[in-house]
Amino acid sequence: MQDGAPDQISAADYDPSLDRREDEQRRVLKDEPMHVETIEEEEEEEEEDDVDDMFAAAVTEKKRKKVKKVKKAAPALITTTLDSASDHEGYYQVILGEQLDGGRYQVFSSLGKGMFANVVRARVLQDAEINKEVAIKIIRSQESMHRAGLKEVQILNKLKQADPEDKKHIVRLERTFEHRGHLCLVFESMSMNLRDVVKRFGKDVGLNIKAVRAYAHQLFLALSLLKKVNIMHADIKPDNILVNEQKTLLKLCDLGSASDASENDITPYLVSRFYRAPEIILGVPYDPALDIWSIGCTLYELYTGKILFPGRSNNQMLLLMMELKGRFNTKMIKKAKFGEMYFDEMGGFESVETDRVTGANVVRKVHISKPGRDLRARLMPPVSVKMKDDEMKLLTSFIDLLDKCMALDPARRITPKEALIHPFIRG
Repeated sequence: MQDGAPDQISAADYDPSLDRREDEQRRVLKDEPMHVETIEEEEEEEEEDDVDDMFAAAVTEKKRKKVKKVKKAAPALITTTLDSASDHEGYYQVILGEQLDGGRYQVFSSLGKGMFANVVRARVLQDAEINKEVAIKIIRSQESMHRAGLKEVQILNKLKQADPEDKKHIVRLERTFEHRGHLCLVFESMSMNLRDVVKRFGKDVGLNIKAVRAYAHQLFLALSLLKKVNIMHADIKPDNILVNEQKTLLKLCDLGSASDASENDITPYLVSRFYRAPEIILGVPYDPALDIWSIGCTLYELYTGKILFPGRSNNQMLLLMMELKGRFNTKMIKKAKFGEMYFDEMGGFESVETDRVTGANVVRKVHISKPGRDLRARLMPPVSVKMKDDEMKLLTSFIDLLDKCMALDPARRITPKEALIHPFIRG
């Protein structure tokens, strides 16, 4: 890797909730897009993006002071008329054993919180479904979050109607209700997410390629449904993919960031950073191909146990992408709203790096023409490792599929329909 690029990061140890907080607030609350004069200022903006990030320890004191300016505005995002059942950020304060929806459900465990909501596991206490387990997503008590929750319900119902037989691997919304000022979404109960699967069964080494193939098949079926109804998920990552108890069936979940493909509000912070497609960072109008990129990153992670693009900022993400796939074509850079932030007139990349002596940001011109280490170089075993012919064939077709998912130009990326007939999926 180039100097200044990060080492590989274990997929099992990554906590995405830390990564997403600041830029999610920007996106959900429709902050002004960045207006950046120079690349150095853009990096400052990126450091704000990383306030609650796993890399925050590396931020210098000087930068922390700059970041605090942004923090001061945060209380204005919180509504002042919160329900007493909510904390100061509008999250519902869960009480284990509590009954919801007039005694219909009883909460027995908390599954954690995301940007939009916290999620609990509950048992059904009434009707024919008594003792059945469900997952309940309790949306934060804020007007913007409530609106986002209603939008998610609308999208989930649209997907459910388009897949009446439940064959396309999108989590099922069962019903909704209101509880003490919070919108609540009731989902079928699943076992764990793919981050936990990697942590438990493939920490730092990844999963068996046949398991990766089975998961890939189901993910592309989910994407084929999304494309059919013209929806972009816009937050695909292992944490938003749930599996059943047997780990054989998966469902794509958390459509809180999803939107109609015709909605194209350019924001450089859509999708969690490690899974963020290049067109988002560059400000090129996007379409459902951005989900294909995220799936490529996810499949690489499942197979290797490592994160493919662990960039600390959007600037560094672009550098890592070019190291894998070569340079961006000039047409794409010219079309990009934020192209001038990253590339000079000659098409040279302006890489923002930290000076090892002073700790200050420095801009280094980087000219990349060919990839440094492509997918084949990263995924093929060393010559000393002998693979059976059928295993080698499967791995070669997996590399080809990933390569097609990771085309820098979204127009050249593989479609869900093409992926479903790819040799890696069909076998």
